[in-house]
Amino acid sequence: MSLIAMQLASEDFNPLVPKAPELIIGLICFFVVFGLLGKKLLPSIEKVLAERRDQIEGGLERAEAAQAEAQALLEQYRAELAEARHEAARITEHAREQGAALISEMREEGQRQREAIIAAGHAQIESDKKTATAALRQDVGSLASQLASRIVGESLEDHARQTGVIDRFMDELEAKASATAAGAK
Repeated sequence: MSLIAMQLASEDFNPLVPKAPELIIGLICFFVVFGLLGKKLLPSIEKVLAERRDQIEGGLERAEAAQAEAQALLEQYRAELAEARHEAARITEHAREQGAALISEMREEGQRQREAIIAAGHAQIESDKKTATAALRQDVGSLASQLASRIVGESLEDHARQTGVIDRFMDELEAKASATAAGAK
């Protein structure tokens, strides 16, 4: 120990200033390790960093592309929705017009049917009136002829004469009724 202590004491030993051979060996080792790290480890680190950068930038680009696509789809959806609303309004208006036309057509058909029923009713009434008038003429004629036969005491069975007398009598009654009706107006 004394040799080391002496050697240490003889030299100005400064622990902060290394000796030249140690410094050279340290620098060589440093450059070898630094070279190995630079050749082997640094490219791997740069590759991983580049991949991460690409993933981040690619993710941002994909997110922006997805957002742009979503915005385009939203606009397309809105346009289709507006078109569907327009189509629904057009269909509703068309149905409303068809309904109004159908109602109008049904009213006209009802009016025509009513007019036809009224005309048929008038024709039936007129026919019944003529039938009743003819039946009444015959009944009145036969009753009048029987009454006249009883009053006169003779038989008035001559059908042609009987029909002529009855028709003349009925015509006179109708003429008086018409004249009375015209005078009342």
